[in-house]
Amino acid sequence: MRYCGDEEEQKFHEAWDAVEIARPVNYSLFTFGESVLPYFLVCGDADRDTNVAVSQGEVRINRPMLITPEDTQPEFQNFFENQQEEGVVQFLMARTARFSNLRFENHSGSKRDHSGSMEAAVDRLNRKLDDEEEDQVAILTAPPQLGNVAILRYAAERVWKSGPDNVQELRERGFLP
Repeated sequence: MRYCGDEEEQKFHEAWDAVEIARPVNYSLFTFGESVLPYFLVCGDADRDTNVAVSQGEVRINRPMLITPEDTQPEFQNFFENQQEEGVVQFLMARTARFSNLRFENHSGSKRDHSGSMEAAVDRLNRKLDDEEEDQVAILTAPPQLGNVAILRYAAERVWKSGPDNVQELRERGFLP
């Protein structure tokens, strides 16, 4: 794996800040086994009233049942265009213990073009999800080339926010003091 420098880390943070979770979800990931994170991704230019691309997908996050010395790095499937991008992200994510041993797998559907602004597309999706009383599907927004960063941010934030609940469950099951 190639380690990233200050310039690559800065580009990563700029990309991270350019994407948004427009409709978050508020449930914890499973402590054991697989968690599925469904989402809609809206890509377009937030400053212009042009066509946007909308896709639907899900991220599957698996935690190994047995941890071996080889399981120290997080694994990402179907997130990045090239190994350099993946290497930078793996290096940055490996800095936190919450990502050790996790396997992230992204499954994205095909993109459909919609006329109008990004804000209008998000409003339509929010109404649709509200009408269906759906509270476990996120809506993500990103500039056209940063869709995978939005998906990664969504999955990462779910891991970060689930940590305290996961630790509590381990305590309740007698795995931690």
